[in-house]
Amino acid sequence: MINVRILRQKDGSIRGFEVKGHANYAKHGEDIVCAGVSTVTVGTVNSLEALTGTVMDSRMNDGFLSAYLPSDGMKDRGPQAQLLLESMVVMLNSISESYGKYIQIKEIIT
Repeated sequence: MINVRILRQKDGSIRGFEVKGHANYAKHGEDIVCAGVSTVTVGTVNSLEALTGTVMDSRMNDGFLSAYLPSDGMKDRGPQAQLLLESMVVMLNSISESYGKYIQIKEIIT
């Protein structure tokens, strides 16, 4: 199962996310759930950098991705970054609606 943690601040804004595990929906290379989650999450990190200039503090390994917004310098880009991150949450929830037994999403207030 893929476990996704959306890390929110008390004001509701997203400060980062963590993705761990494998869906095991199909064999390696044919797993559409893993491919979808990877595309959405890695694509969000790449979009934040390409469209807003925001470089997330990210780490990626087999079955793991963590990405956190920088702690400073987000004043001008904050709303754009939040829109992209909220879009990621919508896409992940869409995947979960169809493949819920392969992905779990939790939102954590930090």
